[in-house]
Parts: sequence; structure tokens; C-alpha cells
Amino acid sequence: MNLKILLPFRVFIEKTDVARIIAETDAGSLGILPRRLDFVTTLKPGIMTFQAKGENETYVAVDEGVLVKTGAEVLVSVRNAIGGTELDTLRDAVRDEFLGLHIHEQSMRRVMATMESGFIRRLAEFYRE
Repeated sequence: MNLKILLPFRVFIEKTDVARIIAETDAGSLGILPRRLDFVTTLKPGIMTFQAKGENETYVAVDEGVLVKTGAEVLVSVRNAIGGTELDTLRDAVRDEFLGLHIHEQSMRRVMATMESGFIRRLAEFYRE
């Protein structure tokens, strides 16, 4: 298989002769072998593992995104990715950077919703006057 991990503005990894891939989805861990049927799935923040023929396993921490397998091509599109060799370091990166970012986004959405509702309330009061 040919694996390509895409970030918003660049190609993070492009690897050929990949024998297997393991990724984290909302439904759990997903293993991909070369003859698997084509599919599309969403990824959650976690550790993606792949092994090219004749090489050791490679670990990549990925943010949420999409994985598409068509024929021998596997495309992974994520917002952020971090490569590394030590799993402990990558797990910490996922926890600190990716999951922390989502908590920050949720907080910002709550603040924006409060501001919008206040604006709409004031606009309705102005309209009644």
C-alpha cells in the first residue's frame, strides 16, 4: 500500500510498500491490510501505527481527521500530526496538544454562543422600543 498523511498545508509523510496500518476511529482500533476493501472512516486523536516492508513500526500522533482507502492508496487527512519513536512521548502529545485544543475550542464556542445570544436579546429589545 501507499500511505500519505496530509496536513492542511503540506504532506507530512509519504510512504510506499506499507504492509499494515493501525488507526484509532470512533468505533475503536482499525487494522488495514493491503487487500482490504475500499472504505472511508473518521479518525479520532490518537496514535497511528504503520509498518513498511523491511522496516520497523513507525508511530505518528494524529489529530482528528479522515482516512480514505482506495485500492492500494491510503490517504489520511488530519489537522495536525507529530512523528516520533517513543510511544509515551506521543501519547503525552496527543493528550496535551490535540485533546487540550478541543477543550479550548469548546470553551470558545460557549463564549461565542453567550455573546450571540446577548446580542440577539439586545437587538430584540431595541426593536420593541
